[in-house]
Amino acid sequence: MKNKKIQFCKKCLYSEYHPLGITFDSKGICSGCQIHEEKNKLDWNSRYEKLKQIVNKYKNKNKNNYDCIVPVTGAGDSYFILHSVKKLGLNPLVVTYNKYFNTSVGIKNLSNLRIKFDCDILYQNINPISVKKITKYTLSEFGNIYWPVLAGQTVFPVQIAINYNIPLIIWGAHQGIEQVGMYSYEHEVEMTRRYRHDHDLFGFEADDLITLNNNLTESDIWQYRYPSDNELNKFGIRGIYLNNFIRWDPLAQHIEMVNKFDFLSTSFERTFDTYDHPDCFNYMNLHDYLKLCKHGYSKVTDHACREIRFGRISRDQGIHLVKKFELNKPKNLDLFSKWAGINEEGLNFIINKNKNNFFWKELDVNKWKFKGLSTNLKMMNKIKMNEITNFRHFFIRNYDEKQEQNYITFGKGYNNEI
Repeated sequence: MKNKKIQFCKKCLYSEYHPLGITFDSKGICSGCQIHEEKNKLDWNSRYEKLKQIVNKYKNKNKNNYDCIVPVTGAGDSYFILHSVKKLGLNPLVVTYNKYFNTSVGIKNLSNLRIKFDCDILYQNINPISVKKITKYTLSEFGNIYWPVLAGQTVFPVQIAINYNIPLIIWGAHQGIEQVGMYSYEHEVEMTRRYRHDHDLFGFEADDLITLNNNLTESDIWQYRYPSDNELNKFGIRGIYLNNFIRWDPLAQHIEMVNKFDFLSTSFERTFDTYDHPDCFNYMNLHDYLKLCKHGYSKVTDHACREIRFGRISRDQGIHLVKKFELNKPKNLDLFSKWAGINEEGLNFIINKNKNNFFWKELDVNKWKFKGLSTNLKMMNKIKMNEITNFRHFFIRNYDEKQEQNYITFGKGYNNEI
């Protein structure tokens, strides 16, 4: 980081180091902010009409099969996606991949979703022993515990689409568009094998995991293998993203889902957002901290950039929030260590091994100084938390999970008394 001035967006907080790739115009505004402006310029009514034309071709007139596949979790945009699909008059088959790091909020949200939207749902439960073996390997080699989750969530819907002969898969938002403006909404980019390979899987397919240095076998990885192009073409499989046709605003959508369908959120130690990934013990904890170690920024920066772009907080307020949350210690490391069969000292060694020298300086044994991206951001004015007036929106129907002690490996049912 020495002797190099880092370029930051003049509007949001993203820098030139964003792992998805980012560009800046002559005014210093990043590509993500530029594409975000399309939200205020495009005719979203006409784009919605185009969406209706696309999906109408897939409606099963004989009513003897489903119209589309909808991947969901117990968090994220699942409620809004399914709500939108139902409004389009579609009969979806809902599919979900079991990550095994489930919280009770996630189980409640998923069960409630099935009931409130009256949908059939398929669960994929891969052998937990195989999942643990893969997770331990990807953590050790790549500093990533989420490879099996992302691989499963992106391949299971495609496999089911082929097996059930349901050509249309409907996803929510394309991350590359929303964060860095990888495409215009008018490009109407669809699901691709390449994006999954490069970004969701960090460049490693299932078959790449089997090496002489681990004990992984074909029986461990075969269910993460993406269908061939011949299979995709034979069944005409396509995956569309709703954010190309609906003006995507996660906060507004989550508030609507809370009020209409009792979606549950939860508070986190490492960000102010309460709606993103409340279904997982690790996403906002160990997974997010590893992101900070490797890339010098964490999920709270993503959340702050989103809220700055929507005009709900100022850039100074965003910087304040990032610095308030990003260095908070991740919770539940003991749970992950117990689940994975790794002692906490070994886990701490792996975490430290993944600290990028660009963003961290080792002062002594287990003592580090953070010199990441936010250390280069300066506030123009002092900010107090109570001055962030829209902050209260993140605490609607918030569920406290402080008493939870273990992952919920499998869970079903919904208790409305919370």
